[in-house]
Amino acid sequence: MSSSHWIASGRATLAAEVVGSGDPVVFLHANVCDSRMWHAQLDGVGASNKAIAYDRRGFGKTRAEKEDFSAVADLMAVIGAMANDKPAILVGCSQGGRIAVDAAVRYPSSVRGLVLIAPTVTGASEAVYPPDIKGLMAELKQVEDAGDLDQVNTLKARLFLDGPRQPEGRVAGQPRQLFLDMNGIALRSPPVGSGVDVTPAFHRLGEISAPSLVIWGDFDFPHIQERCRQVALRMSNGSQHVLSGTAHLPSLDRPADVTDLLMAFIKGALAAGDRCPTI
Repeated sequence: MSSSHWIASGRATLAAEVVGSGDPVVFLHANVCDSRMWHAQLDGVGASNKAIAYDRRGFGKTRAEKEDFSAVADLMAVIGAMANDKPAILVGCSQGGRIAVDAAVRYPSSVRGLVLIAPTVTGASEAVYPPDIKGLMAELKQVEDAGDLDQVNTLKARLFLDGPRQPEGRVAGQPRQLFLDMNGIALRSPPVGSGVDVTPAFHRLGEISAPSLVIWGDFDFPHIQERCRQVALRMSNGSQHVLSGTAHLPSLDRPADVTDLLMAFIKGALAAGDRCPTI
């Protein structure tokens, strides 16, 4: 059974859902979703751990007045309020992965492990699109410039849920409707201010000693797949897993597979932590 919580951070009130008890696992959503993208994983992980998912500023149920803010500080406020003074395993997708990496670099004692799904990383190389995908990105920019939010939402579902080289509508039914609802809220959210977490972390990935798993789908953007490989290789305790037949948001269209990967990783990370000598 889940419980709802409200956590203050600056001029924001962050909405969080918690399932279970025990060692904390904090979920950070992608920029085209909100915490509901983790619904299946919360139930699975919450069966034996304290699974925590929250909406960032501008997403879901979180409410925020406009101000410059640190997404890492917001995450640390969630950990401080909900983790019972224990280090947390962080599970981040896309921009959520960027925040998880930044937190692991800045606050290593608060992070017990990392699962990064198609992560963005500050300081990584800019995207380079092949011609076929470049046309889709140009179309997206055109509808964004025109302010056609419904069409923006439709195109982002094509790019991030289906995959840029897959047929439109590859992922249908409830997962697609959930995506459109989550991203629709984000697209229409009033401005919340500028993020201040801009210090590059890509060149510092080797400093992260916590057990780390990088996951990506083979239907995702080619540059994202290559970035994931580089992230896994640069981490001192990193591993990688490619999920076939899914794109940028495997928690939506491959929920059972993602939950299984998380459960196996969490079990190993907790066991490794238990073996570490205390100081």
